[in-house]
Amino acid sequence: MRTSRVIAVGAIVATSALVLAGCSAPNRDPEIVGGSAITVAWNDPFFAFNVNTSANNAAANANIVHVTSDGFIDYDPTPALVENTDFGTVEEVSSDPLTIKYTVADAVTWSDGTPFDGADLLLTWAANTTHRSAGEVPEAEYDDDGNVTNQDAIDAAADAGVYWGTDPAPGLQLDLASAVPTLADDNKSFTVVYDKPYADWKTMFAPDTTAISAHGTVQLAYPGEYDEAQAAKDALVTAINDNDTAFLGKVATAYRTGYDYTSMPEEPQKTLSNGPYTITDLVENQYVTLTAREDYTWGPLPHYETITIRFIPDPQAQVQALQNGEVQIVSGQPTTDLLQQLEATEGIEWESSLEGTYEHVDLQVANGGVFDPATYGGDEAKAQQIREAFLLTIPRQEIVEKLITPIAPDATTRDSLVFLPGADGYEESVAASGVDRYSGDDASIEEAKGLLAQAGVANPSVRFMTASTNPRRQQELQLIKASAEKAGFTIVDASAENWSTVLTTQTDAYDAALFGWQSEGLGVGEPSPNYITGGINNYYGWSDPELDQILKDVEVTLDPAEAQGKLVEAEKIIMDKSWSVPIFQFPGVVAWSDEVANVKPGFLSPQYFWNAWEWAPVEAAE
Repeated sequence: MRTSRVIAVGAIVATSALVLAGCSAPNRDPEIVGGSAITVAWNDPFFAFNVNTSANNAAANANIVHVTSDGFIDYDPTPALVENTDFGTVEEVSSDPLTIKYTVADAVTWSDGTPFDGADLLLTWAANTTHRSAGEVPEAEYDDDGNVTNQDAIDAAADAGVYWGTDPAPGLQLDLASAVPTLADDNKSFTVVYDKPYADWKTMFAPDTTAISAHGTVQLAYPGEYDEAQAAKDALVTAINDNDTAFLGKVATAYRTGYDYTSMPEEPQKTLSNGPYTITDLVENQYVTLTAREDYTWGPLPHYETITIRFIPDPQAQVQALQNGEVQIVSGQPTTDLLQQLEATEGIEWESSLEGTYEHVDLQVANGGVFDPATYGGDEAKAQQIREAFLLTIPRQEIVEKLITPIAPDATTRDSLVFLPGADGYEESVAASGVDRYSGDDASIEEAKGLLAQAGVANPSVRFMTASTNPRRQQELQLIKASAEKAGFTIVDASAENWSTVLTTQTDAYDAALFGWQSEGLGVGEPSPNYITGGINNYYGWSDPELDQILKDVEVTLDPAEAQGKLVEAEKIIMDKSWSVPIFQFPGVVAWSDEVANVKPGFLSPQYFWNAWEWAPVEAAE
C-alpha cells in the first residue's frame, strides 16, 4: 500500500520482473534524535513475533517484525528488490549445482550483544524445510462453535516430533536444498547448495525470515541449560547436522509457540532483535512500543527514539486520532467521506493509491461443508459444480462500481489470482482462465441455477466469514448475499471480529471467506504457498497433483517467459477447480502529520512501515 493524489496502478507495478539493486542502504545522520517519539496507527493488534509460522503470517505482526529485523534483501516502494550489503553479502559461487554463499557482516548483532551468524541462518533453513521435521500432527477437529476439540492431541503430537509450524511444501523454496548448509569463517559464512536451479534464490533471507535467533530459541526450549549464547548456538548446529530429533523437537516447539505473545513477555529472548528497533513495551489490544538501538550500524539508521503503534480498528477513529494529534501516521481503506475529511484538515499530508493487497473469496473444500466432496459421498464433480455456481453469483463488477469507483474512479475488477495487474502475464492469464464468467450478472445467476439443478442440490447453505468490524467488507457481504440468494443459495453470516484466527484455526466454522492477500515479494514462486497442497497459506484443503507439479516446476524454471507460461497454466487449473475468485485491488490511503518527514507509502508488505527508520521530525530532517 501505499499530499493528495491518486497514483495509477501502472506506476506501481511497472517493475513486474525481479530487480536487484546491488547497492547498500543510504547513509544518513547517525544520531537518534534524543527524546523524539512518534505514534502511528494500525487496524489489528500484534499477537506474535515469528511470522514464519502459518498461524502468525499476518500484517499486524509483519509490520513490527520488519521494523525490528534485518536481512540480506528488502524491497523498496517501486517495488524493486534491494540488497543490504551493510548486513552482509550474497555470492553465487556456482550455477551447477546452484550454490549460494551468504556472508554476515561482523557488525551485525542481536540486541543482547550476541553476534548474528550462520547458526541463525541454519535455524531458518531447518525450520523452513521438510528435511528437519519428524512425526505427523493430526488435523484440527472442531465443535459446532468452532472450538478445537483435539488440541491436546495436536500439542502432544507436535511436541513428540519435530514440528516447526511453518508447513513447508516439499520441493519448494529452501526445501530444494536437501543438504545441510555449511558454516565457515567463524560461522560468519553460510553456504546453501540447491538440488535444482532455483529461480527465486535472490529473495531468500529477508528480514521476516531472519528475525528469530538461534541462541534465544534454544534457551527458550531448554531454560537454564544453555545460558551462554555460544553454547546454545553450538548445540543447535550439532543437532541440525546430526538430525537429532530428540533435541530439535523442543527447539521446534519453542520456534512454533515461544514467540506468541500479546503483552510484554518476561523472557528477554522473545524480543531479541537484529534490526534498528526492539520491542520495549506491549499492552494487549492497545499498543506496542519500539525503541531504537544505539549500537545499530548495519543498515539505514533510525531517527525517532521510539515508535509506538496503537491498535485502532476503525478507520474513522484513526483519522480522528490523527486530527487530534494523538497519532502521526494512519492508513486504511478509504471512503469518500474519509478522503474529504483528510482534504479539509490542515497540517495533514496524504496519499491514496492502489495497494499490493487484493480482495478475494476463497472456498473450503475439506471441512465437511457445502463445497467439500466428502459431503456428497466423495463426488468431486458435484462439489465442483456447487463451488462454480456460488462463485458465479459473486457480483464482482457491482462491488467495484458501488464501493470502489466512488473513491478510485478508474478502478476495475482484478481478474487474476496469480499475476499483479499490469505485470507481464496478467492479460494472457485473464484470457486463458475464464475468470470473466464470474460476474454475478443475470446470465451468471441463470448459469448458477443450472449448475445447482445439475448437481441435484436445492438451496445449499453457505457459511460466509469475513471481518465483522470492517464496514466495507460487511457491505460486500450484503451484496454477495443478495446476489447468491437469487440463484438459490442461503447465506449464513459467519463474520467474526477475530476473522484471521478463525480463517487459519477454525476451518470448520465457515465455507467461504472474504479477505485480502497482501503481496510480500516479486518472485515467481509467490503464488505457491497459497495453492500448492499443504501450502502455508492453503487453509482450505485445496489439492491437485497437476497444479502441484506446475508450481514446483516454476520454482526451478530460470527462463522468465517459460515460468510465466507455467503460471498461466496454473491459474487455469485454479479457476477450473472453482476454489477462489479475485474481486479488486485495494485502494488504500496513508495520511500523516506534516511534522513528520520521509513517510513514503509502500506497495508490498509491510506497506508504510517499509522505511520506518527514515521517519524523522521535520526539524531534524531539514
